[in-house]
Amino acid sequence: MLILNQTDLTPALFILNGIPGLEDMHVWISFPFCSMYVVAVVGNCGLLYLICYEDSLHRPMYYFLAMLSFTDLVMCSSTIPKALCIFWFHLKKIEFDECLVQMFFVHTFTGMESGVLMLMALDRYVAICYPLQYSIILTNPVIAKIGFATFLRGVLLIIPFTFLTKRLPYCRGNIIPHTYCDHMSVAKLSCGNVKVNVIYGLMVALLIGGFDILCITISYTMILRAVVSLSSADAQQKAFSTCTAHICAIVFSYSPAFFSFFSHRFGGHTIPPSCHIIVANIYLLLPPTMNPVVYGVKTKQIRNCVLRILSGSKEIL
Repeated sequence: MLILNQTDLTPALFILNGIPGLEDMHVWISFPFCSMYVVAVVGNCGLLYLICYEDSLHRPMYYFLAMLSFTDLVMCSSTIPKALCIFWFHLKKIEFDECLVQMFFVHTFTGMESGVLMLMALDRYVAICYPLQYSIILTNPVIAKIGFATFLRGVLLIIPFTFLTKRLPYCRGNIIPHTYCDHMSVAKLSCGNVKVNVIYGLMVALLIGGFDILCITISYTMILRAVVSLSSADAQQKAFSTCTAHICAIVFSYSPAFFSFFSHRFGGHTIPPSCHIIVANIYLLLPPTMNPVVYGVKTKQIRNCVLRILSGSKEIL
């Protein structure tokens, strides 16, 4: 039953319907979701612990990695626990204000994820193109300032979403065909004019995603030029190997984002809604799951720290 505040047509609650068309498979879908979430939490908490307590990891590259791990933790934890409650216990109700809070966290920290990846690309650019000035350019105060600026950018650009969504009248029901409160999924339930919401959403996507992708592209173009100019093949391989994990993180983050963006606009009715919902969840779950694994495997310093801790624990046992 739709519960409305008669004065402003604001619903008291929404119903998150999970993945439309796949309701009978919710329990089965929940297993990979839960497994990936556990890996994401354990892996990112482990990275944060290592970077915090290992002196050898107190360097700019790992400070940015800590920002990425924290962002990944918040990003997946703001959606996956609720999705699992929907799949396992059919707890689909979410209050209107709680929905707005979830929407704010999801969009703020997806923007933060993109921003941190951009900062990590700049870090690799400075490390490879200006190795002698690396520690002078990227000092701790500079890292703290640009990290805070990236977070502040996300907050300031996403806050208007909550006000734009809250002002809308809702008279098309209160069932959201999604596992979490996405901005446009909520706005589509309104019988008011959502043109401002659509335009502002595209503008934010360009200001955050477009700007970050441009900076990443320029950084790697300059890195490629610097690596190619090296005379030694070993030096070229060593320089490029320091970027491998970051390139993987970019692929994991932007691939589902691009698919979701273009399929919504050009896929028409050829792609079922369930596919859009699954990809949207993968977008929030795949990077937090894979980033700790990739950085643990590809980064020698992190791998050595983990092996040392494990061998130390075995000696104690």
